[in-house]
Amino acid sequence: MAEVNIAKTYDPKEFEDRLYKNWQEKGYFTPVVDENKKPYTIMMPPPNITGQLHLGHALDGTLQDFLIRAKRMQGFSTLWLPGEDHASIATEVKVENQLLTQGLKKKEMGREAFLEKVWEWSDTYRERIKTQYRRLGISADYTRERFTMDEGLSEAVRKVFVDLYNEGLIYRGNRIVNWCPKCQTAISDAEIEYEEKNGHFWHIKYPVVGSEDEYLEIATTRPETMLGDTAVAVNPEDERYKHLIGKKLILPLVGREIPVVADDYVGIDFGTGAVKITPAHDPNDYEVGKRHDLPEIVVMDKKGAIVEGYGNYSGMDRYEARRAIVKDLEEQGYLVKIKDHAHNVGTHDRCGTVIEPITSKQWYVKMKPLAGPAIDVVREGKIKFVPERFSKIYFNWMENIQDWCISRQLWWGHRVPVWYCQDCGEIIVSVDEPTKCTKCSSEKLKQDEDVLDTWFSSALWPFSTLGYPAQTEDLKYFYPTDTLVTGYDIIFFWVARMIFSGLHSMGEIPFKTVLIHGIVRDSEGKKMSKSLGNGVDPLEVIEKYGADALRFMLVTGNAPGNDIRYYEEKVEAARNFANKIWNASRFVMMNLDEELMDKYKDCKEYTTADKWILSRLNTLVKEATDNIDKFELGIAAQKTYEFMWTEFCDWYIELVKPILYGDDEKSKGVVLNVLNKVLTSGLQLLHPVMPYITEEIYTNLPGTKETIVTSEWPQYNEELDNKEAEENMAYVIEAIKALRNVRAEMNVPNSRKAKVTIYTVEAKKAFEEGKIYFEKLASASEVEMIDSKELAPENAVSAVIKGAEMFMPLLDLVDVEKELERLNKEKEKLQKEIERVEKKLSNERFVSKAPEAVVNEEREKGEKYKEMYEAVLERINSLK
Repeated sequence: MAEVNIAKTYDPKEFEDRLYKNWQEKGYFTPVVDENKKPYTIMMPPPNITGQLHLGHALDGTLQDFLIRAKRMQGFSTLWLPGEDHASIATEVKVENQLLTQGLKKKEMGREAFLEKVWEWSDTYRERIKTQYRRLGISADYTRERFTMDEGLSEAVRKVFVDLYNEGLIYRGNRIVNWCPKCQTAISDAEIEYEEKNGHFWHIKYPVVGSEDEYLEIATTRPETMLGDTAVAVNPEDERYKHLIGKKLILPLVGREIPVVADDYVGIDFGTGAVKITPAHDPNDYEVGKRHDLPEIVVMDKKGAIVEGYGNYSGMDRYEARRAIVKDLEEQGYLVKIKDHAHNVGTHDRCGTVIEPITSKQWYVKMKPLAGPAIDVVREGKIKFVPERFSKIYFNWMENIQDWCISRQLWWGHRVPVWYCQDCGEIIVSVDEPTKCTKCSSEKLKQDEDVLDTWFSSALWPFSTLGYPAQTEDLKYFYPTDTLVTGYDIIFFWVARMIFSGLHSMGEIPFKTVLIHGIVRDSEGKKMSKSLGNGVDPLEVIEKYGADALRFMLVTGNAPGNDIRYYEEKVEAARNFANKIWNASRFVMMNLDEELMDKYKDCKEYTTADKWILSRLNTLVKEATDNIDKFELGIAAQKTYEFMWTEFCDWYIELVKPILYGDDEKSKGVVLNVLNKVLTSGLQLLHPVMPYITEEIYTNLPGTKETIVTSEWPQYNEELDNKEAEENMAYVIEAIKALRNVRAEMNVPNSRKAKVTIYTVEAKKAFEEGKIYFEKLASASEVEMIDSKELAPENAVSAVIKGAEMFMPLLDLVDVEKELERLNKEKEKLQKEIERVEKKLSNERFVSKAPEAVVNEEREKGEKYKEMYEAVLERINSLK
């Protein structure tokens, strides 16, 4: 027995940390710029430094690691660059809430002291994220790790801002924004969550100027905003209101006269057909206001309270003002009715506050000039979405894009690189902090208080991380990157912005493929969340089952673009698979004899089983490689699983045991080399999804390199294709399974041997060569081939497969009554199958509509079932 260098029992805790430290120490994940190698680059979507990683991060990281490990083994110079996002508003809210528990308030601390606390938080959580990812086994190059607040990335942010400003693509202006009254900042659409809430429609009379009794009835869900109404709009084709277009209405409670305007925005059949227009507090009204040159009257301050100038309402919170306004409308006879109404309300995803659309002076990026080229590169196929259907989401967003509000009223983030001269009012936009005014030379300069939207810096991630604006070797070699792996929820918020930013700043696309994955849901299909209490901590799963099991479950349950469900049973099944590989590998190692293997390393005197397993492995190499190239990672992993579990462990190892335990030295030497090759190649194909177990086993096999990480990916070899061996072994395996099933049904113990007599016409060679396998795997005392069924033994149990019948003498194994009962069940089963096929083939719709190959397959099944039925019937008759 050979020496076995892996533990007797599979325990991932024993080697996972050890292996990862070794990989990092040896620098396997750190590529070099090598002009003789093709680069392959993935930029890690930087997780926010706001807490624990979740299963979504585990899925995202595993898919990227799968691609990187496979490409590394295929000879590419692979860079997977990791990093973290400062997550401006999310982090600021988290730190602010943490400080409140200590009795500290952000405003009272001041900007500098508060930012010191945020940097402390950042250091803690960045380290925590790295630790979690390492536990997962990701092979990212942490020597190149970046953070969106690194000085180098900050320089890139300032450079891009200044360039866009100088080109007239960044401007400062009053526009409507999503405003969070609690956080007191503008927020992006990405930071809004919509919740269905029960509310009301308040129907209000707007009297017509100069008329005693005529009025327009409008319906609103936000009566407090009526203080800022500057018009009422109707559809120009609405016959009810045509005579009022151009006339004036009296704004209730305020007394201001406002016009009736005609606009197609108003639906004739929606509500009353008349819509109050409040340009300063509604994004749709804002657009209507621009078209009709309406004034914008802001009636709420940044805290969501009514501004000065509105009597008793001034100073009231928006909801308090709503109650007071409704009460006054009712008392003064303006309130027509109140109807219940459920509607979606936008809330800030960080604090849960209902957002308030409001006009505010902010910094904006002009999007139309940037969106055009970004649309073209996807349409032309220079950037491909996988699955392709997600490009429709991209186009829909980009073709209807609005100018992008990039300023945020926060402290944590990239400060807007703009300074204002306190003496002459000059605006200075600069990459570096200016020392004096460019117009009047005053040194009294004040930097803009706002910071930039997190997405502004994230949009530069593919090139800012590589050294931009400096033309570094990394930037020249690794840009453009190859594959972006991300979820479908941030296609327009992040993916789109990286595309137009890369095109504008680098003159090239940022990546070639966008691989979209879904989210991980619980076993019932619900989204995981803290509030539902159905979240799963990936570290706890790893602790219980090992990283390989979690990774395998995530990949094999995944198809591009689709959500997956998390089942702990599947993780357990994956661990069982790892255990099976471990035990099979130990068996192989126990029998390896390097001296004997070396002696017969060039001998190709293969058995049918050898030819079969090498051919099946060869097919797997081709198919798995193709699947990976098509980003069908789940299929590649599943095929490797099926090969390793069934064909290698369950069949080939069992088939060759007689040789391993025999005395034929040459046969044993040949088999050992085949076993070693198949196991080694199988481990290499498994490595991208199960890196730890494959490394631990691989490095203890003879003739392997120091690590599987940089070993060469198995290559397809046409010479190893052997369809004849595959067909012959398929006969033998089906026959063995059929005999085992018969014996199991009759409760015949494996220790009881029986002679097997085989009648076949089309597979004689297969069964002749497979005699040795029947003796070991079907408990055959001997195997006899016959040329006619008339030579079959009497009173024998039979097993039927396509193309062959096997007989075992009853002797002491079973009584005739039980065998007849079994055969009659088989007869009924085959009858049903024949009827099913005949019914299908008699259906003209099926025959005419189904593909010809499918129809032919059904016909072949029918013939096979009839052949088997006749054989069973004949056996029943002979027993009777």
